[in-house]
Amino acid sequence: MMNPRDVKTIQDAKSIIEERGLSHIKVGLFDIDGVMRGKYMNKEKFFSSLDKGFAFCDVVLGWDSNDKLYENVGIKYTGWHTGYPDAPVKILTNTCRELPYEPGMLLFICEFSDEAAKLCPRNTLARVLAKADSMGFAVNSAFEYEFFLFNETPKSVREKNYLNLEPITPGNYGYSMLRNSTHADLYHSIIELSEKMDFPIEGLHTETGPGVMEAALAVCSAADAADKAALFKTFTKVWAQKNDMMATFMAKWSNDYPGQSGHIHVSLDHKDGSGSAFYDPKKTHSMSNTQRHFLAGLQQLMPELLAMMAQTINAYSRLIPGFWAPTDATWGVENRTTALRVIPGSSQSQRIEFRLGSADANPYIALAAVLGAGLYGIEHQLEPLAQVKGNAYEQQHDPSLSLPQSLSAAAYALRKSKAARSLFGDEFVEHYAATREWEQRQFNQHITDWEMARYFEII
Repeated sequence: MMNPRDVKTIQDAKSIIEERGLSHIKVGLFDIDGVMRGKYMNKEKFFSSLDKGFAFCDVVLGWDSNDKLYENVGIKYTGWHTGYPDAPVKILTNTCRELPYEPGMLLFICEFSDEAAKLCPRNTLARVLAKADSMGFAVNSAFEYEFFLFNETPKSVREKNYLNLEPITPGNYGYSMLRNSTHADLYHSIIELSEKMDFPIEGLHTETGPGVMEAALAVCSAADAADKAALFKTFTKVWAQKNDMMATFMAKWSNDYPGQSGHIHVSLDHKDGSGSAFYDPKKTHSMSNTQRHFLAGLQQLMPELLAMMAQTINAYSRLIPGFWAPTDATWGVENRTTALRVIPGSSQSQRIEFRLGSADANPYIALAAVLGAGLYGIEHQLEPLAQVKGNAYEQQHDPSLSLPQSLSAAAYALRKSKAARSLFGDEFVEHYAATREWEQRQFNQHITDWEMARYFEII
């Protein structure tokens, strides 16, 4: 029987569906917030779509993570003024995967084409990867995610109003052999899911906090890495709910614990096969000129691109000193208090870890920002400021490294960024910045528990 991951061509896709006798196939794509939207499609429609593409309502580019339509923030592409028409979509045959909880069922990732491609997160990353290719580089990447697991259901969290939720285990047990041995079946189940769906986990362990885990996905080409990260987040949530639990990738769900990271590792190889573009054993820390310029681009553009890296209101609750999340665009060598961690190694392992990203970020958009900024640095031969040694939280940094403190400030910085427009296109920048402004407005309409407790009686 054909392996779904061996499907490459349209004919391969048709063959595996015929071989399995499927009447329906699952297709899905990722929206601005990284939520997977999709449907079942019958075989006849699917075959036709393989040949000619199909249409998907462009509302998925015109609403937020809660299906509320963007209004009065300047969204031009879609809205009531356009009538929310269908937009052309193509099926990506090489993304075929089997769904473990639906025996025999196949899933294909799709992406928008034509005008909608200018806004589509996956297409945005593809444009940056094309730029890397034109510069002679192949990009490698890997994502790391922290996520909390709870003994809750979608119903119970709503009945509790998201208060007093029960993590699957109590206490702070980072890297605990006690926890991962006691709950070995659970760990094995996650690993089995990751292997079956081809987002293999290189390392899986408890983090510090009740019921929190960290999964490091295996390194691969950047395009595949983003697909795997997006699928990992989606189907880890599915896996949890199928097992009477809930997984959250919120940046910060509790004031008592550190936030949840979505670290991104990235490196460049020479496309001609001559090896790593980041590794030079003759240089300090084995850091080549190319890696140094890439690092400088990331450092310089981070304040301008932060809205693409920290994408929710909640993400800014994580960016506070002392909680393993950077507060300035700093870099260091093997320093986990900085935003950028240079990891010296061999020609296979020399890389940069982007540590500012949170688990709630859309992997396509976050990786596009990281890679785009780095390529900008190479293109313009930028130089980084001096590396940070010691605790970055306790030091004063150059004012240019200061990061926006809110989503609205970050969205404003993105709109003003000439570099962002040159990297991602005016259409994407305008649309995406507007969606972040919408998110901020949604938050501003609500009264928090903190405000009630602080002001209700005393003020």
